[in-house]
Amino acid sequence: MKFTIAATTLSFALASAFPQKNAQVAMPDDIHAWHPAGINDLRGPCPMMNTLANHGFIPRNGGNITKQNAIKGLADGLNFDAALASLMWDQAIIANPEPNATFFTLCATPSSLPKPKTKRRKMNTDEDGSEHLNQHNVLEHDASLSRMDAYYGNNHVFNPEAFATSTRYWTDETLTANMLANSKLARMIESRAFNPNYTFTANNEQFSLGEVAAPFIAFGNTTSVTVPRDLVLYFFEHERLPHELGWSKKNETMTLKDILNVVSSIRNATSLLTPESASNQTADGESHGIPEGAQVARRSLHLPGGV
Repeated sequence: MKFTIAATTLSFALASAFPQKNAQVAMPDDIHAWHPAGINDLRGPCPMMNTLANHGFIPRNGGNITKQNAIKGLADGLNFDAALASLMWDQAIIANPEPNATFFTLCATPSSLPKPKTKRRKMNTDEDGSEHLNQHNVLEHDASLSRMDAYYGNNHVFNPEAFATSTRYWTDETLTANMLANSKLARMIESRAFNPNYTFTANNEQFSLGEVAAPFIAFGNTTSVTVPRDLVLYFFEHERLPHELGWSKKNETMTLKDILNVVSSIRNATSLLTPESASNQTADGESHGIPEGAQVARRSLHLPGGV
């Protein structure tokens, strides 16, 4: 699900600042201790859903994700409001093509293992073998921050090379909306340049915005739209909640209204245009136009100065 719903539903306003790195580390109880996926467990292209499964907030086997266990898992793991979690599940269930489906799966075999040659045990997958969230251009899409495009083969396992393209634009210890937006744009350009099957629809854009917003929602300050880089790196690289770095679940419940703020910031940050006033303003703060630039333009067009 790329930890997303449509862009209109991804953001969360937080009044508190970052977790204190020197504070006592808040570790989860044993039932939610982190364990990597086992040989028969399902994992997919969404780092956050994989993480919740690794901690047991949703079924550890990655199968049979129902509305009930999704709502409970998102509440227990990330303090999501029940209505918001329900809406997220409603957006993801379209990945299961069965009429009136009541579950979906995380899709694929463990990220650390190749697909087995023998048929694996079924865990509420379709009779035709469909692997719900892993279906290309349903929720999963090209130009992921941390996965290869489907054209290259494996689109569900964390890919260090793809992720390095993203993190190149994370230029400070505190990440901002601009930095995450820059990495999103860079991955899109990389994909369009080299993937002959590159596809990125308006629907893909909505889920991509949610993917980029996710680190701020889970680990950061969603009022300022900032997040510590080390928490985000740890999460992506280990598919594990960063308790060891001092993070703990937010006290404030995340709601749909809260989610909209982050998505709006990310969407605005994807524009490479600057305000007109910024280019016309001089040191005295007044706008005087750009006569020198106009003269350059005239000269380049061989126009007389009076034109």
